[in-house]
Amino acid sequence: MLKAGVLGAGHLGKIHLRLLQQSEKYELVGFFDPHTENAQKVAQEFGYTLFNSVDELIDAVDVVDIVTPTLSHFECAKKAIEKGKHIFIEKPIANTVQEAEAIRTLASQNHVIGQVGHVERFNPAFTAVKDMIEAPMFIETHRLAEFNPRGTDVPVVLDLMIHDIDIILSVVNSKVKNVYASGVSVISETPDIANARIEFENGCVANLTSSRISMKNMRKSRFFQKDAYISVDFLEKKAEVVKMKDVPKHPEEFAMILQNAEGIKKQIYFDNPKIVENNAILDELETFAYAINNRTTPIVSLRQGTEALRIAQKVISCF
Repeated sequence: MLKAGVLGAGHLGKIHLRLLQQSEKYELVGFFDPHTENAQKVAQEFGYTLFNSVDELIDAVDVVDIVTPTLSHFECAKKAIEKGKHIFIEKPIANTVQEAEAIRTLASQNHVIGQVGHVERFNPAFTAVKDMIEAPMFIETHRLAEFNPRGTDVPVVLDLMIHDIDIILSVVNSKVKNVYASGVSVISETPDIANARIEFENGCVANLTSSRISMKNMRKSRFFQKDAYISVDFLEKKAEVVKMKDVPKHPEEFAMILQNAEGIKKQIYFDNPKIVENNAILDELETFAYAINNRTTPIVSLRQGTEALRIAQKVISCF
């Protein structure tokens, strides 16, 4: 079992602590949080070992799980990597692309494995259809959330949209050519609503909308490709696949058939893939353990986390 420690015991940090303690892949050694009152409360309530400093925790573990505010990601990662510890780091990987690149370089130099916490990659609705997403040419995403003061220290792009940026980059096998975006600050000092258009060299276009002042929660993505439409509801954990195939010689009586202007007929097939319930955060932590034990590339590598941040920063630079 890998000895793991958590930096940060806020809302998400407490979830990580609980899941690491449950996991058969890790031995939870303890945690550190600089907010003494909250840290002591968490230690007393759940019985986790509270360390006195970041360095003490890092020295005691094999894996450092960084669930601190984004501004401190780089310093925490740097300390852990320089001591040869593997790092799981919550999204976004860092506050700037320069910091993210530095983390990647340090990890490579110290032969350390790192994974970034883009948890939607492990959403069962997405994993059920990701292998069916082949060369999409138009993608539309909506990630809307009701207002929550937690997370408003960063623009909505880094808080919410970056999830969809990462998903899109994982399925589009092409370089980004252009990024256009607009954002509006309504209640925070940073933009609360943003829309972005990402154009790829292969002609694919992605249109992303994110809001953290919505009246309802929504996390939906739609992928359009030749002869297929794939819808993923990350919130409700549902997926739908609509495929068009050549009409068979003897179609069924109630088959849905479309005919275009050239007279070509296509039959429409509807499929609702089976969704296997899971705990996405536990899955991402345990696949990271597999990557460490087998010296393989994590599902969300430091490079991929850096690229998601790079595009997110390009979106922000448009405002």
